[in-house]
Amino acid sequence: MTNFDHIGVLGAGAWGTALANVAARGGRRVSLWARDPGAVTTMAVSRESLGLPGFRLDDRVTPTSSLAEAIDAGAVLLAVPAQELRAVAALASSLRAGTPVVACAKGIERGSRKFMTEVIGEALPQAVPAILSGPGFAEDVARGLPTAVTLAAQDEAVAQALAQVLASPTFRPYHATDVRGVEIGGAAKNVLAIAAGMAAGKNLGASAQAALTTRGFSEMARLGRASGARSETLVGLSGLGDLILTCASPQSRNFALGLALGRGEPKPVGKLAEGEFTAQVLVELAAAQDVDMPVSNAVADILRGAVTIDDAVESLLTRPFKAEG
Repeated sequence: MTNFDHIGVLGAGAWGTALANVAARGGRRVSLWARDPGAVTTMAVSRESLGLPGFRLDDRVTPTSSLAEAIDAGAVLLAVPAQELRAVAALASSLRAGTPVVACAKGIERGSRKFMTEVIGEALPQAVPAILSGPGFAEDVARGLPTAVTLAAQDEAVAQALAQVLASPTFRPYHATDVRGVEIGGAAKNVLAIAAGMAAGKNLGASAQAALTTRGFSEMARLGRASGARSETLVGLSGLGDLILTCASPQSRNFALGLALGRGEPKPVGKLAEGEFTAQVLVELAAAQDVDMPVSNAVADILRGAVTIDDAVESLLTRPFKAEG
């Protein structure tokens, strides 16, 4: 098994720096890569996270703009947005064969309709792809608040080893081999969180929120089953758990986007909501498998300006009656 004394983290945003600190708390030496040398210098001098202002970098975290240094590690965490993951992964072409590369973004690549581990497999065929997902906000993780997530790889031994590398008294990764189930949960919940935010922004009430979240989970489960995901994954941390978190808190960037749209306000500035880019490709993927996802379809239609939120709500409420399922 690979020596995991050194961990590379590509991406020094909020999630990347939070995960760098997680790995460092476990006693690992961590190289935190950022493309901008100026940002690296600032972090090295201030020892403060740029992605999470006010949070100190662990002493074992070394900011660097040298990609070669960051990927000369036992494992690499790709903590960059889903739509940028391929480009960043391609930069790491000199990665040693057999190195685990963990996608820490939740989404589906536009155009290719590829999930994150598939993108890693294409961009870095010598890597061992894995995925980290689940209900965790970067700020909570950085503060050391109790968090549990799922880390999946096709090889259970790899998944288990990686989970142990990142484990700490306040950060508990559960290992799994259902890679596709974990990825579907992470991608779908972002889109459904936008819907929940819209409902909150429109003041539709707690009952509507509960119904929307439940019916949204049914959509996620249908797509998961059609894609070969395991039911225990869909009702686990990376599925239902993450959905509950992001559909109930303005701390979620996707919920915050929906909230702003529901209130008729501008989108939050400087806050990337992955669901905004995932919505259309998610419904395309569902349609290709003949999976009915009315809530996700409504979000995609609203985001591309095809319908208003009011029209989408009316359309959902007037769908034909049927048995629950």
